[in-house]
Amino acid sequence: MSVLRSRPVLRWLVPATAAVAVIGGGAAIGTFAAEAEPSLPPRTAAQLLVDLQTSRLEGLSGTLVQRADLGLPPLVGLVPGNELTTLLTGTHTLRVWYSGPDKQRVALVDTLGEQDIIRNGRDLWTWQSRSNTATHRTLGGDAGAWKPAPEPAASLPATPQQAADLALGAIDPSTEVSVGRSATVAGRDAYELVLQPRDQASLVHQLRIAIDAKQHVPLRFEVLAKGSDRPAFEVAFTQVDYRRPDADQFRFNPPPGVTVDEEKAERPTGKPGHTGKPGHVEPAGDPQVRAVGEGWTTVLVSRLDGADAARKPATKPAASPAGAGPDMDMDISKLLGGLPAVSGDWGSGRLLTSKLFSVLLTDDGRVLAGAVTPERLYQAARG
Repeated sequence: MSVLRSRPVLRWLVPATAAVAVIGGGAAIGTFAAEAEPSLPPRTAAQLLVDLQTSRLEGLSGTLVQRADLGLPPLVGLVPGNELTTLLTGTHTLRVWYSGPDKQRVALVDTLGEQDIIRNGRDLWTWQSRSNTATHRTLGGDAGAWKPAPEPAASLPATPQQAADLALGAIDPSTEVSVGRSATVAGRDAYELVLQPRDQASLVHQLRIAIDAKQHVPLRFEVLAKGSDRPAFEVAFTQVDYRRPDADQFRFNPPPGVTVDEEKAERPTGKPGHTGKPGHVEPAGDPQVRAVGEGWTTVLVSRLDGADAARKPATKPAASPAGAGPDMDMDISKLLGGLPAVSGDWGSGRLLTSKLFSVLLTDDGRVLAGAVTPERLYQAARG
């Protein structure tokens, strides 16, 4: 079980918030600059875990940069404006403010406008300057435990803290844990905790978490794929201030002419299962999704809406969301049709590969995905 599971520090950057905040792109600033390695007193991995568990944070503001270089094929660009593909490529910059579990704000400013998410007590606001539209939701009485339903792109963490929670749930016999080199992140001295899968079928080589030497807050999170010394995914503070932000940062004043959509808070229908192992999530409320294997090499298996979705991708488009229209159907058809055809004793289908994950769409309508080699997907497809 993650040692951070009961801690509220930066818990506000839940997956759905991350997905909304990052979508739309940001200014590319390149890779995070390397700084001289500071001299810090030695600490063990166990001591760093205790530091993370016992840290207390009253307030924080800063700038975050997230960069993804997953090695996805160019055909992903065939789905223009797709939120998932936007999140999986390029560099994105966010400003964040935190003043306790009920006051948080995330702002993304790119060349075309600004997007904000503001939590102030029971009020949750989102705003997009491009369309000058806002949504408002009043959270329930147990708002401290409320979490929005994650979007499809929410599997990628948007802050070091969120990513560290996921990574620290991985500590079991399947994971080698060690202390890496010290680092300087956002002008702060930091220790580095390193998690490495033992199973060779995992595409993940290492997870690296830089932890503030004094405040014990994760400042940087990196995922390295096998065979590469450059992170395939990284998110880090480039500037951080631990003073409590002014209360005005959490007040939303609708701009002139804004269209506000009032939404009702949806209460969770159940608790998603989590074994505490990396990559292993028990899908809640969806009997058509199952997990094969465990740990770093877990494969999720589900079915498309219609068995023909992968059988004839060039002529019969996969099912698309209601209201998506024929253009999106055509885009998805092109996307599937551009994937290489594969076959074996498990059947036949199409394969999408990247540095950190693989996805198999079989002709009988199954979808298998995981941070594993294609061979592990084929093995799961035989079952």
